[in-house]
Amino acid sequence: MLFYACNLTSVPILGSILTYTEAELVRGLKARDEKVFGYLYDHYSPALFGVALKVLNDENSAADVLQEVFLKIWRSIDRYDEEKGRLFTWMLNITRNTAIDSLRSKAHKLEQKVQDIGDDIHFYTNHLAVTQSVDHIGLVKVLEKLNKDQRVIIDLAYYKGCTQEEIAKVLDIPLGTVKTRMRNAIIQLRNILKNS
Repeated sequence: MLFYACNLTSVPILGSILTYTEAELVRGLKARDEKVFGYLYDHYSPALFGVALKVLNDENSAADVLQEVFLKIWRSIDRYDEEKGRLFTWMLNITRNTAIDSLRSKAHKLEQKVQDIGDDIHFYTNHLAVTQSVDHIGLVKVLEKLNKDQRVIIDLAYYKGCTQEEIAKVLDIPLGTVKTRMRNAIIQLRNILKNS
């Protein structure tokens, strides 16, 4: 904490300690000094990882964001303005914004909401009594007869509780396509159950 208060950082070099001011760190980064960048990563990554983890609540996603953050720092250090704030504060803002962007991204939403339909069905059939009794009629096998697009929509609607509008946003497809796929999936399920 002391080096934050006095705006100095130190790094041991051959038994002695070399101290950098924040301005010297910024100059080193702007000069593309890889040693300074390595020092920055070694000393600041735990704090920045903590911020990403707090936002994302997932270690793998936080680690991915941390790598992206250091790329952004490396690429955009010329845009850092010491008059607007300290280097650490600037890096915290980059981390927080990158983590929030990741959280909002379509890929993250899909990863969180859309899982392999087979795994979800087995989870629900093993843990919910109502689904267990329904599965006696072969619900898992019936759903496996739907195409992947239909299974994903059924999964999102009935197991994840998404509205058709939410499904359209998550899958990045038109609302009309969601409605058509859902209607076709329900018709197909009805026909399968009739003929069983």
